Amino acid sequence: MGLNGIVPPGVVTGKNLMTLFEYCRDNKVALPAFNCTSTSTINAVLQAARDINSPVIIQFSNGGAAFLAGKGIKNTNEKASILGSIAGAQHVRLMAKHYNVPVVLHSDHCAKKLLPWFDGMLEADEEYFKANGEPLFSSHMLDLSEEYDEENISTCVKYFKRMSAINLWLEMEIGITGGEEDGVDNTGVKADDLYTTSEQVYKVYKALSAIGPMFSIAAAFGNVHGVYKSGNVVLSPHLLGNHQKFIKEKEKSSLDKPTFLVMHGGSGSTEKEIMEAVSNGVIKMNIDTDTQWAYWDGVKEFYKKNEGYLQGQVGNPDGADKPNKKFYDPRVWIRAGEDSMMKRAAISFKNLNGANVLGDDWPKA
Repeated sequence: MGLNGIVPPGVVTGKNLMTLFEYCRDNKVALPAFNCTSTSTINAVLQAARDINSPVIIQFSNGGAAFLAGKGIKNTNEKASILGSIAGAQHVRLMAKHYNVPVVLHSDHCAKKLLPWFDGMLEADEEYFKANGEPLFSSHMLDLSEEYDEENISTCVKYFKRMSAINLWLEMEIGITGGEEDGVDNTGVKADDLYTTSEQVYKVYKALSAIGPMFSIAAAFGNVHGVYKSGNVVLSPHLLGNHQKFIKEKEKSSLDKPTFLVMHGGSGSTEKEIMEAVSNGVIKMNIDTDTQWAYWDGVKEFYKKNEGYLQGQVGNPDGADKPNKKFYDPRVWIRAGEDSMMKRAAISFKNLNGANVLGDDWPKA
């Protein structure tokens, strides 16, 4: 088992991306998709992937991308989000090959009101494709789950035709993930609405597979964005297996898992629930809330440990004239946040059967 000679290091697109996701599906592996908001969080994820010897997905939300561009740039017409996404993608492309791991470069939830952001990224992809023969990103997500299914699917079809021309993967969402994510608030949704039906999933599969194979579906099975304790939300990952069986029978497919599935809102899920979802064809799981906390926790613990050295530029428990620069230097406490984030990222890899996916013979960086 391993990916040496099968998928190259660096950002993977097109055929290589398809090969990677097929490998994950066939070997019951899911890749953690970490939301990043800075070069610091990007680098932490890249190192975590290298250290655990596995591919990884790095993704930018609309708000996270705007933050990456800098709060000094107004987000009129999604300008900051577009610029931040492109800047983050360029950083990932430069660094991924040096960390020597395959990276799926992705953009997260894009609701209808955020489509100008999606359009801006697609234009950058098309421009990059003309120059390099591949898109800037590996994939993008359209989240039109707030709209009626007909509009959701028809909009995805329209964009997928354009994306397929430059070998871009599309992730879409059908059904509602609870909680709140990047301005989309589903906290008041009825519990019954948090479960996508097999008929809905098949409608998506039928429409998109007519265009190409490079798509995945985020089907709701009780998921909730944000943080919650295990048991507070009833997850039903067996429903994902039902979706696969439904499509297999309808299409008379030779594959037991004919479509690629994605898991959102996984914070607080049990290992058993996660692995059942992966066994049923989930090849990607979004990670955000838990790594946000981990990053902060690393900074917090650094402060608590060194509090006496962080009250002024000069003066600490070792003497009134002793300097504190080596404690308040951002490179020190930011690194503490990165270290903590990397430890939490390692847990996500392991929970998804994603440790050492590259294999023992993968060349070391």
